[in-house]
Amino acid sequence: MNLIRFLLLSLLFACAVPAAAQKRIALTFDDAPRSPGAFLTPDQRTVKLIAGLKRASVEQVAFFVNPGNLASDYGRGGEDRLEAYVAAGHVIANHSFSHPHLNATDAGAYLADIDRAEGWLKGRDGYRPWFRFPYLDEGGSDKAKRDALRAGLKARGLRNGYVTVDGADWNLEGNAIAAARAGKTIDMNALRDLYVETMVGAANAFDAIARRTLGRSPAHVILLHETDLAALWIADMVAALRKDGWEIITADKAYADPLRQAFPDVPSAQGTLTEALAWEKGLPAPRWYERNDTKLADALFRERVLKEKP
Repeated sequence: MNLIRFLLLSLLFACAVPAAAQKRIALTFDDAPRSPGAFLTPDQRTVKLIAGLKRASVEQVAFFVNPGNLASDYGRGGEDRLEAYVAAGHVIANHSFSHPHLNATDAGAYLADIDRAEGWLKGRDGYRPWFRFPYLDEGGSDKAKRDALRAGLKARGLRNGYVTVDGADWNLEGNAIAAARAGKTIDMNALRDLYVETMVGAANAFDAIARRTLGRSPAHVILLHETDLAALWIADMVAALRKDGWEIITADKAYADPLRQAFPDVPSAQGTLTEALAWEKGLPAPRWYERNDTKLADALFRERVLKEKP
């Protein structure tokens, strides 16, 4: 009944939204404040990311915060960097205190970690009552744990900060860091093009799955990370999305979509909400973007960015 009700709501919403406005996406960034990348200091990254978003006329993005990172060496000055994002018009939300994997953590301990993060976040300027599961792990095949977390979030007044689009940007960033540390020559123009192309490709791939599942294009939420790649090329990515027909919307607007009422029942609760809904409806695999396969993504990085032969 939950799926039938949700699909009816989605159909009604689709009829109410003009066709021209049906390719919409909000930008969200995980793991803030994040460790250093290949090219910038954390402070430089924040300055460039804020400037890039402003240059691209992006009104609001969301940063999902791990307050536990503030105690690390790279977390020094992290509170100031988070406040700078908020001062620029962006919002912050809960990504847990210490970034645990739910499938390896007791539900009670996991909720306590969320509470610890809430203790730091709640009451701050820009705060939103959203929680995003680290690793997008919502309990895996353990439905009792999944349901315990759903109930725990509801009791705390927190909503699931779900994701509908994932381009595995963390993997591109990891490849860049590894190449830089190894002293390899990195073609920065090729890396920019691969980053932008991959993120736009992810948006279109997951939108196609959503349309097959829901009969409409929902307000999408893309998972990005607070990386050097984003800081360097977020304006290029936004320009490419707009050229492809996408409207950049606020996280507030995206999380007002009827998708917020979806709690799919699937064999394993991990990944994008798009995939889970398609799985629940019975759409066959693949229900994800081909470049989420890190073997394929790694090969593209070696060939195009490092100019290495297969």
